Amino acid sequence: MSNTLGTSARPLRVAIIGAGPSGFYAAQALLKQKDYEVSIDLIDHLPTPYGLVRYGVAPDHQKIKSVTRLYDRIASDPRLRFLGNVTVGKHISHEELTQHYDQIVYAVGAQTDKRLNIPGEDLPGSHPATEFVAWYNGHPDFSDRQFELGIESVAVIGVGNVAMDVARIMALSPDELERSDMADHALVALRDSRIKDIYIIARRGPAQVKFANPELRELAELEVTDVIIDPAELELDPYSEAAIIDNREAQANLEVMRHYASIGDTHRPKNIHFLFLRSPVEIISGENGRVAEVKLERNELIPTESGYLASHGIGEYETLQVGMILRSIGYRGHPIPGVPFHERWGIISNTEGRVCEYETGEIVPGVYVVGWAKRGPTGIIGTNKPDSVATVQRMLADIPSLQPVPDANADPDTVTTLLRDRAVRYVTWEEWKLLDAAEVAAGKQRGRPRVKFVTVADMLAAIDAAKAT
Repeated sequence: MSNTLGTSARPLRVAIIGAGPSGFYAAQALLKQKDYEVSIDLIDHLPTPYGLVRYGVAPDHQKIKSVTRLYDRIASDPRLRFLGNVTVGKHISHEELTQHYDQIVYAVGAQTDKRLNIPGEDLPGSHPATEFVAWYNGHPDFSDRQFELGIESVAVIGVGNVAMDVARIMALSPDELERSDMADHALVALRDSRIKDIYIIARRGPAQVKFANPELRELAELEVTDVIIDPAELELDPYSEAAIIDNREAQANLEVMRHYASIGDTHRPKNIHFLFLRSPVEIISGENGRVAEVKLERNELIPTESGYLASHGIGEYETLQVGMILRSIGYRGHPIPGVPFHERWGIISNTEGRVCEYETGEIVPGVYVVGWAKRGPTGIIGTNKPDSVATVQRMLADIPSLQPVPDANADPDTVTTLLRDRAVRYVTWEEWKLLDAAEVAAGKQRGRPRVKFVTVADMLAAIDAAKAT
């Protein structure tokens, strides 16, 4: 190994694939360490950074999105370069990355939904919740999706934060929608929506919900929507009673839900209903071939050997009339050509952040993973910081035994030259800031946080227009 690796003469070259929270936190940890000089390329599939903060966080949660100020400070470091609108596996391969970077970090998240695997799941009107989220947040890959909102009732399957987000978004009034940075196409569609009843369906009980307490509490602030919970839905079995004795969040959630149950229906235009201990077993079409009903089986909870309370059907069924299904039962990653993937867990195969071969466990030198692609879809935005720091610590520990790429290949210009030769229109950080300013200026004219560009072509045209002026 060259003894100059990690010096000003030959900085450690690192590619971070994915400009979401975990990618930025990995970059921050590398920039803050003092032992090695680094040169980082932050590469993203989209022209825009921030990942799920831009395309996953609900558009009415502007306070959460303020974390991008930190990411902006990280990106302002001259040792970091943003290359947006570059897709690994299409514009540049994993193998080519290994030829130009001493270390590669995958921060690509968990992009696809788990399936229910029940009859009728693929009927028109049955969708993954993440596609709905990406659609209303203006993700370019999903902005052309069509959702039938001229129906009166919707079932949301799942009780995590994403399920709560999509339910709340459908329950907002036109005025509430206008105060968000929701994509214009979704703003128009949801403003004209006829949805009145939103059913949140959980296979387990109210003591086992996965959403955070603030997500539940903020339903009380909705302007035109009641939260409807039958008090009988909140009765706990002895196992659940015992399980939450020391669980303050579960107790707090139950307290809020019991408060909603005590208020009941105040005859607002919209309702969010909570149904527990039910699993969808079939989605049924109407005469038009679209979703018309969902068949639910009632469950009971039975403890496993580990103490986990698993749901088991008891053979009692009911049918709920709904015009749309949004499933939100978990997420998994998508394989990247050349990168080992754990198919069953839906993550990049790794040992504590070091990518490894799935079959043998053999470590792949110089390749790492952070965030949901590393551990699965758990935690909140802030959870990614210690996760990324832990992986970076292993990266630094591996440097003495690292086989560096040839110095000529480590020149940053070699990557941009390769992209230009392939006619890849990559987006720099300075260009992103021009796009950001244009969105914020358009939003200011309309009294909104921003008005998003929702296609790559429009983003690039806006950048070109800003540069021309």
